[in-house]
Amino acid sequence: MYPEMLIAPMRQELTRLGVQELKTPDEVQATLSDTSEPTLLVVNSMCGCAARNARPAVALALQNEKKPAKLTTVFAGQDQEATAAARAFIHGYPPSSPSIALLKDGEVAHMIPRHQIEGRTAEDIAQDLVEAFNRYC
Repeated sequence: MYPEMLIAPMRQELTRLGVQELKTPDEVQATLSDTSEPTLLVVNSMCGCAARNARPAVALALQNEKKPAKLTTVFAGQDQEATAAARAFIHGYPPSSPSIALLKDGEVAHMIPRHQIEGRTAEDIAQDLVEAFNRYC
C-alpha cells in the first residue's frame, strides 16, 4: 500500500466533486445494496490512466445535466477490502482498476473497464459516461 499522503490528492480529485468515498466493506454494503437509483461506482487507482483519463473523465461527465443520484468510489490497492466488496456489485466483469460502473436496479447498466480507459482521451470516456447518464438517469 502507498502512504496516504501520496494518494490523498488522487482521492480528493473525486471527493471534491461530491463523490462519496467508501473505505470499508460495511460502507460499501450500506451504500451499494440499494441501487434502485442510478449509482456511479468509480474504482480509483494510483496508475497513470486513472490520473490522465479516468478521474478527468468523471469530472467532465458530472457536468452533464443528467447524472446518477449516488456517486461513489473505492480506491484499489489501498482500501482493499472495500474494493473487493464493491467489485462484488460489478457482476459479469473481471476486476480492473481503474474502472467506472453505472449501477441501476442491482445490475451493471454500463461499464467502462480499464482496457476501455487506457489509450483513450478523458473527453472520449466522458462522452461514453454522458450517453449512459442520459440513458439511465
